[in-house]
Amino acid sequence: MADTLFDELKDALQELKDFLDGNVATIKPAIDALKLIVPDQIGDLLGKLISLMGKLKTEIQNLDVGSIPGLGEAAAFTGQIGNFISAAEKILPSDSSEFQAVRDAADVITGLPSVDAVKTELIALIDAIVGHLNTLNA
Repeated sequence: MADTLFDELKDALQELKDFLDGNVATIKPAIDALKLIVPDQIGDLLGKLISLMGKLKTEIQNLDVGSIPGLGEAAAFTGQIGNFISAAEKILPSDSSEFQAVRDAADVITGLPSVDAVKTELIALIDAIVGHLNTLNA
C-alpha cells in the first residue's frame, strides 16, 4: 500500500505505463477504428489526457519543498488530521463533503516531504505514458 499521495500517484502511473507497455500495439488498431466512428470523443480522450499529463508533470517539476522550514512537523500535523476526521464524521455526517475537502488537502501536505524522493520517477513515468498516448493519437 502507498504511504503518501505521491507514492499512490507513482503506483497508479506505473500501473498505467505497464499496461500501455504491453498493449499499445493491440489498442492502436481499435483506437484508429474508433476515430472513424466517434472522432470527437477519441480526440477528447487522448488530447485531454495528454494535456492533463503535461499539467501534472509541470506541477511536479515546480514542487521544491527542500527549503521549507518545519515541513516535517507540518506533515506530521496533517497526518494526524485523518484520525480526527474519522471520529468527527460520525458525529457530523451531513458535513462529509467538508471533511473530504480537509482530508484531501491534508493528504497533499502530508506527502510533500517525500516528493523529492519520487519526483524523478514520476516525471519519467509521465513521459513514458505520454509517449504511448501520442502513439495512440497518431
